[in-house]
Amino acid sequence: MRLGHRFRLLLCAMLGFATPAVAQNSPVLVELFTSQGCAACPPADKMFEQLADREDVIALGLHVDYWDYIGWVDSFGQAQFSKRQKAYARARGRASVYTPQMIIGGMDEVKGSSERAVMGAIREHLSNTGLRDMVQLSLTGEPGGEIVIEAMARQPLPYAVDIQLVRYIDSERVEILAGENNGRTLLYRNIVTSWRNLGAWDGVDRLKLSVKAEGDEAVVVVIQEQGHGPVLAAARRR
Repeated sequence: MRLGHRFRLLLCAMLGFATPAVAQNSPVLVELFTSQGCAACPPADKMFEQLADREDVIALGLHVDYWDYIGWVDSFGQAQFSKRQKAYARARGRASVYTPQMIIGGMDEVKGSSERAVMGAIREHLSNTGLRDMVQLSLTGEPGGEIVIEAMARQPLPYAVDIQLVRYIDSERVEILAGENNGRTLLYRNIVTSWRNLGAWDGVDRLKLSVKAEGDEAVVVVIQEQGHGPVLAAARRR
């Protein structure tokens, strides 16, 4: 797995201070950057359906807007999702982005239509239990009301992390009438509608905060190293 140097040092240090406490491993976060206007995306969207139903994976579909110019405006596309994908690219020293692309655990980037690469990266993250129990994260409450977020680091983190609140709808079928996928009716799953940064957490003191989660969309909380680094924990309420 391609861990950044700083994160590699952090992981080694934390695992070196192993404690007998048993932590519940976090699901693996998978972000799919896709577009209704991209001819190469339907195979990735189809495979994504399988990921959307897995309990050990939190699969989030982020529709970008940079394909809209070719004749079909993605009904789920948002500029902030294009911005997030470009930020991942910059963090890895790249100047360009593409669809379909999946980011696994905030670290591994793979072609979204390559089942072998996607499933292999997910298996690798699932096997890395030391990585996924570094932060214990829990959500209580129900979407439509108030969600209480609680988090505790297994050992104090040496840097602050971002706490992010994501909302998504389960599925929607779209009839596409123009662009590269003209004439096709496609099913989309786990469609992200908003991605909001709630602020930074020092990773030392126990975190507890409450947020309003109006509406019936599923709620996901993501704890991620600042600068679009590794995802330390993710949890969902739906």
